[in-house]
Amino acid sequence: MGYAHEYAAAILQRGRVPMPPADFVPNWTDSPRKTKFYPGTDIVPLPDGGCPAEATLDRGLAEVPDEGLPFDLDLLSGMLRDSYGLVGRRLGVQANTDLSALPSYPLANWSRGTASGGGLYPVSVYWVSGPGGPLPPGVHHYSTRHHAMRRLLTGDVSGEVRAALGEDAPGVDTDQYLVLGIKYWQNAFKYNSFSFHAVSMDVGTLVGTWRMWARARGLGIEPVLWFDEERLARLLGVRTEEEGVFAVAPLNWRGAAPSSRTTSPVAGAVRHRDVERSRTVLTFDAVQRMQAATARHATRRPAPGELAPAAALPADPSRPHVPLPDARPLETDVRSALRRRRSSFGRFDAQRPVTGDQLAACLAAATTGARLGGDTGDAQLAKLYAFVNHVEGLHPGSYEYDPDTRGLRLVREGRPGEFLQENYFLSNYNLEQAGAVLVPTVRTTAVLDAVGDRGYRLVNATVGAVSQAVYTAASALELGCGVALGFDNISYIEELGLEETGEAPLLIMMIGNERPAPADFRYEIA
Repeated sequence: MGYAHEYAAAILQRGRVPMPPADFVPNWTDSPRKTKFYPGTDIVPLPDGGCPAEATLDRGLAEVPDEGLPFDLDLLSGMLRDSYGLVGRRLGVQANTDLSALPSYPLANWSRGTASGGGLYPVSVYWVSGPGGPLPPGVHHYSTRHHAMRRLLTGDVSGEVRAALGEDAPGVDTDQYLVLGIKYWQNAFKYNSFSFHAVSMDVGTLVGTWRMWARARGLGIEPVLWFDEERLARLLGVRTEEEGVFAVAPLNWRGAAPSSRTTSPVAGAVRHRDVERSRTVLTFDAVQRMQAATARHATRRPAPGELAPAAALPADPSRPHVPLPDARPLETDVRSALRRRRSSFGRFDAQRPVTGDQLAACLAAATTGARLGGDTGDAQLAKLYAFVNHVEGLHPGSYEYDPDTRGLRLVREGRPGEFLQENYFLSNYNLEQAGAVLVPTVRTTAVLDAVGDRGYRLVNATVGAVSQAVYTAASALELGCGVALGFDNISYIEELGLEETGEAPLLIMMIGNERPAPADFRYEIA
């Protein structure tokens, strides 16, 4: 049994047994930047990227294979801007603890299409391009603040990525790759030992956004999570103790020359280094050990069907079935839904209940969003539960979602508001005012038993993708939404009767209508 089992148990218990260091206080005056900084590198501006009206969220969440259409620079640019680029400034009156700082420009809240734990955005996006791309071959880092690429290396090193992925990985017949790294200090300065849990979900929110965005346009994103991590870290010029390499997304590229897809690896490494803002950078034993544990057998890709024993359990047929209306269509284009996305932070209003078709749409989106594709297998790992507070046509209570019937199974009758609020650690949400609180669960221990410690990254990426799907669906439905990790996981296990199933509730997702006419300010920059 690897260290990931121990870490997973500590995460579930942390509401009752604090994770060390229990007395940690973030030094906000010495915090890192919300991006990597490479001074002295050339910058390549990216085009804006169009958004066709037919690229609806319904199409982005459809459970159909992509049409095999290729990417080009305009499409890649649009996907990056809509997912991780800065698109606007938010200054609304809400219940989060950072409200008083938001009017200050250095502490301004810049919105992005993709959610991130604590709003810290620690994912680094690298573009490794071969001769089939529109720029001279090399390695670029996506500068979110400029919506541009910073050139870190010139030369075709795409063969290094192909070699790191292995011959059996999806997408090895291209020379264009997006590589996702996690700079731990960018999150750990606030969340310390909890950081690995949070950042591995951030990978899922970004990959989930890319998959929705691409599928809506007939494109495909099939991420690879198993590969030679140390080899890619050497290529990017990073130390895995400081920045883990979590995923690679091969891109089917328009006009790529066949010869460029079969070249032998050319050794190379980025020499430019990120310049850290913090004067003091700390490390945390749990984060270091999880990085080492999840990278140890990084090339042992799961065989087909290997994750089947860890799949989500079917809904309990002995529980009373409660039908839901058909899901409301999500006809908003993906770009608009992503740019309208925001966290509600205490603005829910119970006087206007959620409708049944809105709840059904959010549950269906979460189910589809849970599939990451690529080398993650066909098993559906995530299962959904719903605490219903204020939903038209439904009695308050806790329910199990049945994706086969697209209905609910009653777990426990009665208003859950008091339970929800008692087991929430923070003061930025009144959970009783939300229309419903959705809870994704994964059988984490079963996943780790099936594929080893690296499966922890898959578990959390899956849950992150679920949360992003719900966020985006709620935006399209004009519902408020919020996602939180600060709750007593053990109490949820007991309340939902999950002691024998091995299901772990890993975050909560609140949906509901917000108070009318809020004090709000939005300045769009994209």
